[in-house]
Amino acid sequence: MGSAQAPPALVHFGVFEADLRAGELRRNGVKVRLQDLPFRALALLLTRPGEVITREEFRQALWPSDVFVDFEQGISSAVMRLRDALRDSADNPIFIETIERRGYRWIGPIQRVDPVPQEPRAESRKEESRENDSLEKQVTTAEPPSKPSPWRKVVFVLPVLALLFAVWIFRPGHRDVKANAKSSRAGTRTLHQAANREAEDYYLKGRFYWNKRTPESLNQALEAFTQAIAHDPNYSDAYVGLADCYNLLREFSAMPGNEAYFKAFAAAKKAVELDQQSSEAHASLAFVTFFGMWDAADAEKEFRRAIELDPNNVKAHHWYATFLHALGRHDEALTEIELARKLAPDSSSILADKARLLWSAAGHHEQALQMLKQIEAAEPDFISPHVYLRLAYFENGDYPNYIVELKKDALLTHDAAQSSVAEVAASGFVKGGERGLFEAQLSEQRKLYEQGKLSPYLVAQTEARLGNKREAIRYLTICIQSHDEWVLNLRDDQEFVSLHGDPAFKQLLTKIGLPPVN
Repeated sequence: MGSAQAPPALVHFGVFEADLRAGELRRNGVKVRLQDLPFRALALLLTRPGEVITREEFRQALWPSDVFVDFEQGISSAVMRLRDALRDSADNPIFIETIERRGYRWIGPIQRVDPVPQEPRAESRKEESRENDSLEKQVTTAEPPSKPSPWRKVVFVLPVLALLFAVWIFRPGHRDVKANAKSSRAGTRTLHQAANREAEDYYLKGRFYWNKRTPESLNQALEAFTQAIAHDPNYSDAYVGLADCYNLLREFSAMPGNEAYFKAFAAAKKAVELDQQSSEAHASLAFVTFFGMWDAADAEKEFRRAIELDPNNVKAHHWYATFLHALGRHDEALTEIELARKLAPDSSSILADKARLLWSAAGHHEQALQMLKQIEAAEPDFISPHVYLRLAYFENGDYPNYIVELKKDALLTHDAAQSSVAEVAASGFVKGGERGLFEAQLSEQRKLYEQGKLSPYLVAQTEARLGNKREAIRYLTICIQSHDEWVLNLRDDQEFVSLHGDPAFKQLLTKIGLPPVN
């Protein structure tokens, strides 16, 4: 018969039972709450035990071909939630083994139970009908039954089921939602989970756009994360997504840093409030605490907490590296960026930041330039390599290439002020060489700064390059007064090397909370 080819209805493994037809997971007979994506991942693994199932096969099984989300994040999230439900460990797996860079494999013993269809006899159906009618009368009249009935058995079983359910709810490791949460449904899920499929889909779509790191994609990600929160106001990961968008928009667009960091801090704080065990939330809060609030001590605590909660958190290692670099702890920064690279070897943003560290911290200029050029060639719309190449060419005195990268940077970030500076600098270089470039650039920068369109930090760089130390210090002081995010680069910015011995410069570093330059 055709039903003989269907997969088994039930699969037993350990204390668990998966009903593949009903889409239910049970532990010791008690239903375990598991969302659709993790359950379908479980079903795929159980139908092919012992086989390596690639991430591409997971993608095809979990999403329709016309859906575009962050599949890598989605697969990892589904498997993480499945492991949480099974109380399995990625480091010491009982059921699901991670095959690095390939996929996953089911390694636990299973027992398939094929359904045995039985057609009830007519007499049995009549007997069952009479019994149900009798039961209905008993409940309606509240009279005790004259003989034992199925209802009495149910009454005795209910306390046992309730006890099992309570044990499962309050088991170690189960993280409930906030104590004041009003929804009883939300109370039975871990805080990393969305309350519904729509919220999770919007979150994955947000991560898909966020990873592209362009002004357009970051705004698309912002919209997706906002929609996720609209569908589940207690979804901590969606608030993390919002914070991450604002943390990057001030770098990859013309959004002012003060505006971006204010919004990022609020979103990250909310995420941590909703789920204090979220490594991602602590990493996002750490980033904005330092780069937005200039609080290095609290930022380091948050970074360390994020890594403690999840030693494989790529974002935490990556952003911790940039934090350490700003503090001049270069060896530690290089160690952290290498850890991030091992965890995400295909990440262009991590590779670009590694090149930046190699340039400024380790002095490997040729290697850094080669890496940045390779990224630029492979991803011409990715902003980071253009920014870092611009800074490198400026520092090296390669002014034609500096102007080229300045124009590309301004174009990709839609920064009209930087575009204007680039045009003036190009004209000044043609007319007067290096001196002509900087004089023309400074004149335009001062004008744009007075109009509130340009950071005083950029004016200070040009002033320092022209030898105007007092003016450079004045503009840097304005940076601190206006809480300009650029000033956190001060310690390692080679444009200000000539100021390192100046007492006023040392005072500036102290005010920001950066360690002195050796």
